[in-house]
Amino acid sequence: METIFVTKSSMPSYEEYIEAIKPLWDSHWLTNMGKYHKELEKKLQQYLDVPYVSLMVNGHMSLELTLQSFGFPAGSEVITTPYTFISTTHAIVRNKLNPVFCDIKPEDGTIDETKIEDLITEKTVAIMPVHVYGNICNDEAISKIAHKYNLKVIYDACHAFGEKMISTDSHGKEVLRGVGNLGHASVFSFHATKVFNTVEGGAAVFSNPELYEKLYNLKNFGIRGEELVVEVGANAKMNELCAIMGLCNLRHIGEAISAREKCHERYTNTLIRVPKIRLLTPREDATRNYAYYPIIIGDGYKCTRDELYTKLREHNIYPRKYFYPITSDQACFKNKYKHCDLGNARDMANHVLMLPIFEDLTPEDQDRILDIVINPNK
Repeated sequence: METIFVTKSSMPSYEEYIEAIKPLWDSHWLTNMGKYHKELEKKLQQYLDVPYVSLMVNGHMSLELTLQSFGFPAGSEVITTPYTFISTTHAIVRNKLNPVFCDIKPEDGTIDETKIEDLITEKTVAIMPVHVYGNICNDEAISKIAHKYNLKVIYDACHAFGEKMISTDSHGKEVLRGVGNLGHASVFSFHATKVFNTVEGGAAVFSNPELYEKLYNLKNFGIRGEELVVEVGANAKMNELCAIMGLCNLRHIGEAISAREKCHERYTNTLIRVPKIRLLTPREDATRNYAYYPIIIGDGYKCTRDELYTKLREHNIYPRKYFYPITSDQACFKNKYKHCDLGNARDMANHVLMLPIFEDLTPEDQDRILDIVINPNK
């Protein structure tokens, strides 16, 4: 029986990629912001509809260095969500900042903007929300709070690649605005498991040109000349082989998202009718990239979330408890946040299951998955 993993990396054809990397054997220019690094930044700037893109080695370093670029004093507080991948929290802590966890909304998994203001103190410098599963946060409300208290807003947009907000202009015409334009900066991951990947990679996007120069320094040791180092930086540059993979995958991103949408619809057409299984509700005024397919296994279903997880694995199907446990409850924090009021986040973490979704998941394999989800005890 064929194994089905929760996702499968998008890749161009072998021939396409090999042909694309051939020029590297002539130039021998493999890293240090080469031709393809610059080209991918430009292409992503257009695709994401953002003013500036700074490519990096991965999503985590993009997040960590973007936080660092704002120069927040050590010990400052950043209000964030515990319902995310651990990288979000680690980026805050590794900057010698203190995460302050805000609960989530059960309908979509994003930060509950109505609870943010009560968490603000004199030490608060920023809000770091996450577009969980590609469900876009309530930026309108978050922006108002940030403006009121003079806070920065940095979005972890790693799940929301290519998504756009839909609005109408003064003439009643529909206008699309890239999600990367929200807040003071947004960060994307191009890890192999994402809708768009560069094998490993990531980027920060923003509108302030000064931030581009700052991030250039931080990701390249602060080097600005053969004998000039202007800042203490890291090594977070994307290499040319990864940039070329990104350029190839970007050519096919429309097909990839369209194929995922069909998988998404097939799941939804069945599961929306199943009692005690809940689907999340994304915003209607935004496009989607169909990166993930989470389901919430309610109390009183035919089995528990953990029992369904085990049953699927027994049939060589590998879902994920994504995210479990929430980041604030991970062992590395040694119960520091044990008493935080995060009931919705903990409840969702205890009931969520991520079903497999990727562009060449066949209808037959989806039916195999659905049969077990709907009839786990047969």
